[in-house]
Amino acid sequence: MTEKAYRVGVVGAGMVGERLVSVLERRGFPLGELRIMATSARRQEMAGRQHDVIETTPDAFDGLDIALFAGTEGESGASQLYGWQAVEKGVFVVDNGSDFRMDERVPLVVPEVNAEAMRSHQGFVANPNCSTIQMVMVLAPLHRAAKLKRVVVSTYQSVSGTGRAGVQALLQQREPAASGAEAEPGPYPHPIYDNVIPEIGSLKGEFPGYYSEESKMIVETRKILGLPDLPVTATCVRVPVGNSHSEAINAEFERPISPERARELLSDAPGIAVIDKPEDSRYPLAAEASGRDAVFVGRIRRDPSAANALDLWCVSDNLLKGAALNTVQIAEKAIEMGLI
Repeated sequence: MTEKAYRVGVVGAGMVGERLVSVLERRGFPLGELRIMATSARRQEMAGRQHDVIETTPDAFDGLDIALFAGTEGESGASQLYGWQAVEKGVFVVDNGSDFRMDERVPLVVPEVNAEAMRSHQGFVANPNCSTIQMVMVLAPLHRAAKLKRVVVSTYQSVSGTGRAGVQALLQQREPAASGAEAEPGPYPHPIYDNVIPEIGSLKGEFPGYYSEESKMIVETRKILGLPDLPVTATCVRVPVGNSHSEAINAEFERPISPERARELLSDAPGIAVIDKPEDSRYPLAAEASGRDAVFVGRIRRDPSAANALDLWCVSDNLLKGAALNTVQIAEKAIEMGLI
C-alpha cells in the first residue's frame, strides 16, 4: 500500500454497500475521504456508525479517486448510469454489478487469480459474481498445476445473495410455515423457508434452459482463467441459509493430480483455508464461514468415475469475498501495482 490518502466513493447503501464501508475501515484502507451515495440523501447507520448518505448524481463523483459500486444482482446497477461518467472524471471504478463483466473493455478480476488483467484497464474494473469468485479461487491453483479440462459445479446459495429482501423473507416465512399457512414468497418464485429453489436469476438464451446465475458462472470462469473454450456447466440453487454460499465442484484435469497434492496447493494459496478432516466431520460450513474473509475448501477426494478428476466442497461469505472484500482488494491491488 502507500501513504497517499484516497478519496473514495461507495455507491450503494444496502447490504453490500455496508460491507464495503466496514471492509475499508477494517483493512485500514488509506482513506482521505469516504463519500457514500445512494438513490436518496439520508442519515444512515452503516458498519456500526452513523453516516451521511448523499444522492447519486454525476456531480457526486467530482474530486474522487476511486468509486466502488455495490451493485444489485439481477438488475441494472448504478454503474450503468454513472460508471463511465465517473471514469471520464478521472475516477477509478470498481463495479460489483453484472452490467459490464463481459465487456471487452473491462477486466474481470479476482486479485489472487488474475491481477495482471488490470494492466489493460480503461479506468473500469469489474468484480465477478459471488459464486464465480469462490470457485475460481479454488480452481486457479489446481489449474496451474494440472490444467483444467472440464468443470461441473452445483451451488447452494444463501438468501443474503438476494439482499435484505431475501433475508427478511426467510425470517418472515418461518411462522406461517410452522402453522401450515401459505407464506408469501417475497423476492423468490416460491417460499424459501424449508425449501430449495433451483432458480437464480432469469432464463437466458445464450445457454437454453440455464438461469442467469448459471450462465454467469460459465462465461465469467472462462474470462477470469483465460480459458475461453473451457467446458463449464453449473446448476445454481437458492437454499434457506442466511449467509455464505456453498458449492460442490467436480474438476477434471489434463494431467494427474492427487487429493494430497491438491491439499498442498490449496493450503499454500492466498485467501484459501483448507478444512478437510472428514473422519472427524470437519469440513467447511456456511455458518462458520459467515463473517470471515477466506474461501474455505474441503472434502477433497478423487472422482472414481473419471480420470484425473477431483471432487471438492467450497464455502465462502458471499457478502465478503464474494462482493465487498474482493471489490476493496481490487482497489488495493491497483494501488500496489501503480495503476491509480
